[in-house]
Amino acid sequence: MLTITQALVDQIVEHARRDHPDEACGVVAGPVGSGRPERFIPMLNAARSPTFYEFDSQDLLKLYRDMDDRDEEPVVIYHSHTATEAYPSRTDISYANEPGAHYVLVSTADADGLGDFQFRSYRIVDGEVTEEPVQVVDAYPAA
Repeated sequence: MLTITQALVDQIVEHARRDHPDEACGVVAGPVGSGRPERFIPMLNAARSPTFYEFDSQDLLKLYRDMDDRDEEPVVIYHSHTATEAYPSRTDISYANEPGAHYVLVSTADADGLGDFQFRSYRIVDGEVTEEPVQVVDAYPAA
């Protein structure tokens, strides 16, 4: 199960809305081994595409160096789908290379209408996709 704060959900959805009609992408980092998403890191979709996202290789290298310096790891890797439901595509599955991460998808298919946004989380390990429940909390319990 993904437990995530409402503030982070709001930031992810706002990023997806802002970049629509292109796919948005980013990471939420957290302390190594905690499984707790804490630091929102929106990224630039280098593909600038409504049907595909790609992290810029230089930006990704900087991100991983920064996370290493902070003893963090990618807890959530998110992106949006602009015309389809929030379910990983074959391309998404093939690029999923962080088996410990939660892969969050936000659908902005109804962004220009009055429809609700889909916010769903998956584990993707060795090409196998498993949807997981999402628990949205106001704050994390004290450690």
